[in-house]
Amino acid sequence: MHLLLLSTLLTLTPAFNEVQSKPNIIFIIADDLGYGDLGCYGQKIIRTPNLDRMAAEGMRLTRHYSGNAVCAPSRCVLMTGKHPGHAFIRDNKQFKPMEEGQYPIPLETTTLAKLFLQQGYATGGFGKWGLGGPGTTGEPLKQGFTRWFGYNCQAVAHNFYPTYLWDNDRKVSINNPAFSAQGKLKPEEDPNDPKSYARFKGNDYSADLINDQALAFI
Repeated sequence: MHLLLLSTLLTLTPAFNEVQSKPNIIFIIADDLGYGDLGCYGQKIIRTPNLDRMAAEGMRLTRHYSGNAVCAPSRCVLMTGKHPGHAFIRDNKQFKPMEEGQYPIPLETTTLAKLFLQQGYATGGFGKWGLGGPGTTGEPLKQGFTRWFGYNCQAVAHNFYPTYLWDNDRKVSINNPAFSAQGKLKPEEDPNDPKSYARFKGNDYSADLINDQALAFI
């Protein structure tokens, strides 16, 4: 039995003798995706056939509201079930003096992943975390995940071609040059010319690497 969470991707698997009684679960969070951006909810301009099929064959949670308008607070609400007014994370602030990562949720926090663990699931998270930097109480492996691959810090996740990702609690280098993903085009560069964006691309696309690890876990 699996639970998979994307933008944090959480995957759960039950013990062998429980497989028939408990379902595998793939839970996908699409960061900054509006309710009306999908074809299954009436979108007529942008085509989303794969997501539409998942909605048709899976479960729609039409009252599963986002707890906040920005990344870390909404993830905190999702993972803890707390009302935003009682949540530990209220904004996207970096946790200084650490090099990366946001403020951590406390070690004793009850999270979705911990609850699934208690029910015999194996839990895997893949994508972006943002609820506690490396070595803090909030890192994924301390909050109920038995497997993690992706970004720890949401600020780093603004770059699709980072120089590293996190494999559980290990920082692994990937084949990309270092550059600022927030850079601007030069005055002489044409914003309508794809060549103008070449310097913002690397070799290893993070979404592909994360997807491969998620599929391997499943």
